[in-house]
Amino acid sequence: MFVGIDISKAKLYVGLWPGAESLSVANNQCGFATLIKRLKRLSVSRIVLEASGGYEVAAAGELAAVGLSVAVVNPRQGRDFARATGRLAKIDTIDAQVLAHSAELIQPQTRPLPHTQSRGLMALVARRRQVVEMLTAESNRRGPAVECVNRAIAAYLRWLCKQLAELEFR
Repeated sequence: MFVGIDISKAKLYVGLWPGAESLSVANNQCGFATLIKRLKRLSVSRIVLEASGGYEVAAAGELAAVGLSVAVVNPRQGRDFARATGRLAKIDTIDAQVLAHSAELIQPQTRPLPHTQSRGLMALVARRRQVVEMLTAESNRRGPAVECVNRAIAAYLRWLCKQLAELEFR
């Protein structure tokens, strides 16, 4: 049995292959528990999830933590496979089925997922980068603008500096 999971912020759309069975669960701890319970009853060879802006991280981690073989793939791979098989409908349950089918035929490589602590550090580094980019952008907006605008920018810069200090202190 191969499993494909199409991920949204709120839900996991799950397709099983072979066959056309599909289900959906919430993209939260309760949904993960329901899905794991269901998948543990099956003989799952591989689970494929598309990278989805970080919404896949918790699900992939929970599935891997219970010993299931999980591969997180680039969404382009899923689209290319769908195009090659003539199944381009942009419907979550169909996308999940396409991912499950690709799990069988392509068998994308599974890789160890970063530990919770590593994921937390990566998130902090990403957030620090975002704050530094916002500081640069706001600093570049200062200048010949109206005084009240410059005061607003200065207040925002102070807040961003405080955020940066808090991120670096962690």
